[in-house]
Amino acid sequence: MARNRFLERFLGSDHPPALRAESILVIGLGRFGSALAETLVDIGSEVLAIDTDPKLVQEWSSKLTDVREADGTSTETMRQLGATDFEVAVVAIGTDIEASILATSVLSELGIKNIWAKAIRQDHGLILDKVGAHHVIFPEQQMGERVAHAVSGQVVDYFELDEGFVLAEVRAKAAIAGGSLADLNIRKRFGVTVVCIKHEGGGFTYATPESTISTGDLLVIAGAAEDAERFATFS
Repeated sequence: MARNRFLERFLGSDHPPALRAESILVIGLGRFGSALAETLVDIGSEVLAIDTDPKLVQEWSSKLTDVREADGTSTETMRQLGATDFEVAVVAIGTDIEASILATSVLSELGIKNIWAKAIRQDHGLILDKVGAHHVIFPEQQMGERVAHAVSGQVVDYFELDEGFVLAEVRAKAAIAGGSLADLNIRKRFGVTVVCIKHEGGGFTYATPESTISTGDLLVIAGAAEDAERFATFS
């Protein structure tokens, strides 16, 4: 099964801190939680996933390291399941905001050092932060932003590393083709840095001042979101 590209980027990013523990607890096996758990297993992590829905537990029991039918909002249940043995946990509960908040609070109470929690609204995210989440994520919002950039036709892919700072994959147009990076002076003109270049039929290579750009090359650029969008529009 092809991995979800958003999840791959999310799991592999260095900022915010990536989920790179050997064993990870995932609470909630909805669309996001199950995709997250499956991708974690694919990249070599052991996953204990829990959900209150017996159908989801049965569906994922053969695909993940360990799946249990349990209530993630119960401190005693989580302690019995060995939640305190995990340094990293993800609350991936979907639309039940109360359960999401309670589960996050329970993990904080149990002393989990690295708690990630999915939020569906800004106020939800603020509460998760207050009850102990170390990282609050908005997967629908982030995916929507990336798809919007791709649908516009100007950006192949888009990933926000930090608020207002992005990595973007852009196809080079004729307007910037035919010269080296030193000649084009892209950083000074647009405020973005070309990190990698992929010529047609080749693989990605690190960009240097001597690197040349041809029409259709795939460029990985880094910079402020507005600068990246301006460059994508121009290029």
